[in-house]
Amino acid sequence: MATRRPKPRVRIHPPRRRDRDEVLDVVRRSRTLHRGWMTPGDTSAHYAAYLQRMRDDRHAGFLVRRLEDDAFVGLVNMNEIVLGAFHSAYLGYWVGGPFARQGYMTDGLDLVLREAFGKLKLHRVEANIQPTNAASIALARRLGFRHEGLSRRYLKISGRWRDHERYALLVEDWRAARKRSTSG
Repeated sequence: MATRRPKPRVRIHPPRRRDRDEVLDVVRRSRTLHRGWMTPGDTSAHYAAYLQRMRDDRHAGFLVRRLEDDAFVGLVNMNEIVLGAFHSAYLGYWVGGPFARQGYMTDGLDLVLREAFGKLKLHRVEANIQPTNAASIALARRLGFRHEGLSRRYLKISGRWRDHERYALLVEDWRAARKRSTSG
């Protein structure tokens, strides 16, 4: 018998101009954690460009904040949202170094998936993760994502083309998992 999910410890909201300094501070404090896996922009110009991109209907961004003190702990993006016959998006996420391995992104991604499969009515969410990023792979698997294969030289990060493992979560699987987790 499944147990009920604990109450989330975070909330999500779209990125805002007033979040800039806090987000950039966490980005700068997280360089060591993110090295080789991603290079989030760390300037005001980068943040302004990010806000502009999130205004496009093909993207949805979410800041993850800890409920106890409203601290910014991480960021989740749904990119290249395509509806029509596809109803799919690519998921990107990162946690700030000071908040890593504490479960905040599990809670935050759970809330974002509710948006994806609820409000946005997506059928599929895909996450592409470098094979050496064990923590990110574990997070995707914990949320029900299934491994679908390897995408060779998929993204250019830090000047190098890097392989990524492809994980996906379908709305049917997400609903079934939620049903199991709340029964009992």
